[in-house]
Amino acid sequence: MRTIIITGASDGIGAAAARQLADTDARLILVGRSPEKTQAVAAATGAEHHSADFTRLDEVRRLADVLNERCDRIDVLANNAGGMFSGPTPTLDGFEKTFQVNHLAPYLLTNLLLDKLLDSRAAVVNTSSIGARLFGSINLDDLNNWQGFTPNKAYGDAKLANVLFTKGLHEHFHDRGLSSVAFHPGNVATNFASDTDSYFQWVYHGVLKRFLISPQQGGARLRHFIDSKPGDAWVSGEYYGTPKRVGRTNKQAYDPEMVREHWQRSANMLGIHW
Repeated sequence: MRTIIITGASDGIGAAAARQLADTDARLILVGRSPEKTQAVAAATGAEHHSADFTRLDEVRRLADVLNERCDRIDVLANNAGGMFSGPTPTLDGFEKTFQVNHLAPYLLTNLLLDKLLDSRAAVVNTSSIGARLFGSINLDDLNNWQGFTPNKAYGDAKLANVLFTKGLHEHFHDRGLSSVAFHPGNVATNFASDTDSYFQWVYHGVLKRFLISPQQGGARLRHFIDSKPGDAWVSGEYYGTPKRVGRTNKQAYDPEMVREHWQRSANMLGIHW
């Protein structure tokens, strides 16, 4: 039986993908910030559930301890938690909230689960965004965006970080059986950007909302990468704009030195080794 972990599963496309995977024989483990919402999705899907607030890295570490203890194998880790926030807002860990929730927390969780992922020849599925190309412009000397912060740039940089991380995982571990992919879920009608002063709040929560795709459609995209076979349905190390087509993303993602330097600086920030 495959074991699938989905973060950001209390709402939006994570919850939708969980509902769509409920009819499979996989062991489904859902992670969300809200215990009540995550429990409700788990009850509707027959899944296990855990709560973790990614603005607190100690909760990420506790989550990893529980998952390592309770899982004999992990076949898919879907790093789906994230969001756009006002700021810059420092977390208790000393990082900017957008950067931590979207990148550092899943980066840390993947690192802490690495042995199980490698033993299982797992797939790591990272929910990125077209925002990486539209708004991303990473300054390696200011990864937190303390200087010149805007919600759009911080989000674009964080989603670009998801792509860089995907490529770094492929570079470091694909020859040991690990596969990784990043994808754009579409412009989905969820509570995205509700906690920000970005103009996206008016897109996602105003009259333009009617032009967005449903959470079920976005969840189907996430399910595609969770449920399909690496090397067959998708190519490890790539970013997909649609489920069946490798997409173009920010030019920084195609710079091998940027991939390696961003990987190392992220590790140094967290005090971890791969």
